Amino acid sequence: MKPDASSAAGGAAPANRSAGVAPAIAGASSSSAPLWATTVATFFGVGRLRPGPGTWASAATVTIWAAVAHQLTPLLRTPVAIALAALVTLIGIPAATRVARASGTKDPQCVVIDEVAGQLIALIAVPLAWKTFLAGLILFRAFDIVKPPPVRQLERLPEGAGIVLDDVAAGIFALVGMHLLLHFGLLTS
Repeated sequence: MKPDASSAAGGAAPANRSAGVAPAIAGASSSSAPLWATTVATFFGVGRLRPGPGTWASAATVTIWAAVAHQLTPLLRTPVAIALAALVTLIGIPAATRVARASGTKDPQCVVIDEVAGQLIALIAVPLAWKTFLAGLILFRAFDIVKPPPVRQLERLPEGAGIVLDDVAAGIFALVGMHLLLHFGLLTS
């Protein structure tokens, strides 16, 4: 049997493995984030689904938006989509910041509120049809994964701003792509 660290050091306590890590981060866990921040950042727990929590969050967003949009008059759909995207972004940044700080990682995998914001942006002023919803999902996920400039550069912003705003930019790219497909008749509704 191998001696443990405490017996090898003459009964001293094991070495502190968090040396060099700020006290607020050393030993932190996502459970120390406020409940509201964890709930928002994980989009009510969707961020804990595996594999691909970002894709699960995008799919959930498309499904929820489809249900909500079908209940709205056509005149209200675009302003409501814009308002929801802005609200999710504004609430998502501080929530993502709190969860990232608590976990001690720059962009925890469980944080998916950024995908929700970006996916909502990709669906602004898009006709309600399964083809457009599927195309919006694929385009957003592609831009979110590939991260063309300046999307990748936005990740360098501090804390929640970097977590959320790169997906907002990916959503804008997807939105432009969606409307180009619609404009040129490559995606009929």
